Amino acid sequence: MPTNPICVALDTPDLEKAVELARALKPHVGFAKIGMEFFYAHGAAGYVRVAETGLPIFLDLKLHDIPNTVASAMKALMRIAPTPAIVNLHATGGLDMMKAAAEAVDGRSKLIAVTILTSLSDDDIWAAGFETAKNTEAHARSLAELTKRAGLDGVVCSPHDLVGIRHDLGRDFLTVVPGIRPADAAVQDQKRVATPDAALAAGADILVIGRAITGAADPARAAQEIGASLHAG
Repeated sequence: MPTNPICVALDTPDLEKAVELARALKPHVGFAKIGMEFFYAHGAAGYVRVAETGLPIFLDLKLHDIPNTVASAMKALMRIAPTPAIVNLHATGGLDMMKAAAEAVDGRSKLIAVTILTSLSDDDIWAAGFETAKNTEAHARSLAELTKRAGLDGVVCSPHDLVGIRHDLGRDFLTVVPGIRPADAAVQDQKRVATPDAALAAGADILVIGRAITGAADPARAAQEIGASLHAG
């Protein structure tokens, strides 16, 4: 369990804003998440600018392709300095893809797999071709089990799927949880959400929080207040 479980999502294509936020939030969060929006705009050089603030980085690129391509991409990401604390891929890429990625990463970063996106409901995953006899939680648990079989360190999962994944895979399996909204925050484009204290109580290791912090008038204060609420809980 990280000392500070808050991972702030720097989901912006604005390089200077991302660096400014990382510096301001460093005393109040445990990680910064850099996703596709930022990385496609600024690449490795932009990543380095943020990482140089000293915050551990979750590089959230959700790779999904044939095993050789994903392994080659992971090798390229491992050459970036400082190395990301966490990198990820989609569990739906399959066992061989995840094993190839784990071999490429070789323990230099925590490697985790996305199960079911928090923006998807039961109806959404059925429309995408998932088995209709299972709900999102059952599919997430199956994908988490496959992830562990592949030798990865953990998963990205909805707060609604945490209890089942913890039951199946134990306390040492890393759970990184988006869809975190303080009680007074808007749900926006997420469908399966929880408050920070509820997710932590359900077994989350890392809480990914974006607009509730970065969209606040005072992001540092917002992060500090969320952290204080977790300690109080």
